Amino acid sequence: MSLNFSTSLAGAFFPNPIFTASGCAGSGKELSQFFPLTSLGAVVTKSIMIKPRSGRATPRMAETPSGMLNSIGLQGPGIDLFLEKDIPWLREQGARIIISIAGESVDDYAVLARRLRSVSGISALEVNISCPNVENRGQVFACNPVTAAEAITAVRRNIGGELPIIAKLSPDVTDITEIAQSVVGAGADGLALINTLLGMVIDTNSMSPRLSQKTGGLSGPAIRPIAVRAIYQVHAALPQIPIVGMGGVTSGRDAFELVLAGARAISVGTATFGNPSAVIKVRDELEEICTERGFSSFSDAVGYAHRVES
Repeated sequence: MSLNFSTSLAGAFFPNPIFTASGCAGSGKELSQFFPLTSLGAVVTKSIMIKPRSGRATPRMAETPSGMLNSIGLQGPGIDLFLEKDIPWLREQGARIIISIAGESVDDYAVLARRLRSVSGISALEVNISCPNVENRGQVFACNPVTAAEAITAVRRNIGGELPIIAKLSPDVTDITEIAQSVVGAGADGLALINTLLGMVIDTNSMSPRLSQKTGGLSGPAIRPIAVRAIYQVHAALPQIPIVGMGGVTSGRDAFELVLAGARAISVGTATFGNPSAVIKVRDELEEICTERGFSSFSDAVGYAHRVES
């Protein structure tokens, strides 16, 4: 029995459910040395901002048990160079493109959405709202249902109605379903769960924080149970809203766990630092597991844990 391994997110079709994770593969040029980008469901670009950013001072990465901390600071070329160089290159590769955007104010998100409105060849827009809001004393947009909704509303108003909006949420909240419901009400078509968790490492030799900015985002296998929990809770609350699951996926079995919780697609991030072909490994293993479990369509496996429980 052959498996239909395709998936869809708010009307956008993808031949398989394995994506890169924003921030971990740039715009795909490094990974393209190891495999054709057409073999992925989609390339999710690094979150792009209005102006070029050099990122935070070093050291900005630190290993942790079963994971890593990073405090890169959204280093990137800015929207002008991104549209001039990266998007044409991705289109030439035949990749399916999900552009990730980030801002420090609601107006930043509005401006970025306007700039992308007429760009062709984009499958979806990921709105990374796990950024500090400079208009609200640095509070992260995604940690408050009001500010999270304001950012999504600005994007929806300026991007138009055709391009799917995927809101990327932070797990550093008391009730992630409240934030999810807020952004869906504001116009998000899908959700990306989860972003990194805020963490810190202190060097016991120097007796000072290991990262220059003291705190950073924790990623890797250590956070996978939190991702499973968040995806499960949000899928239970909003079963019709597609979820891109991420957080510590290193194998097809890891990905399958997130799918059973409710994810319709899987982004692979930190695992690519150790193995650039990790996304292909996860894709092949997940397809094999779905076939072994008797699914004829990948979509039938999405959220299956909820059906078993009931």
